[in-house]
Amino acid sequence: MTTRITAQSEQPDDPLSALKRVAKLRAELEREEYFEVMRARTAGVSWAGIAAALGVSKQAVHRRFKRRIVGDAKTWPAQ
Repeated sequence: MTTRITAQSEQPDDPLSALKRVAKLRAELEREEYFEVMRARTAGVSWAGIAAALGVSKQAVHRRFKRRIVGDAKTWPAQ
């Protein structure tokens, strides 16, 4: 079952415009997800806890975020 994010009247007529909008939404969601993972790790939540919240394996979440978080840890929280 597919769920539409916007109302029918808000959808662009042009499929390419709609795809650009989807790409923008995906990027926004990825940023939000990363921010929340950073908050969780800062609060002491384990990789297993984060993985359970995201519905993926511990290995998958660790592989996806570990390198980026280690690099960003020096500047967290963002100014």
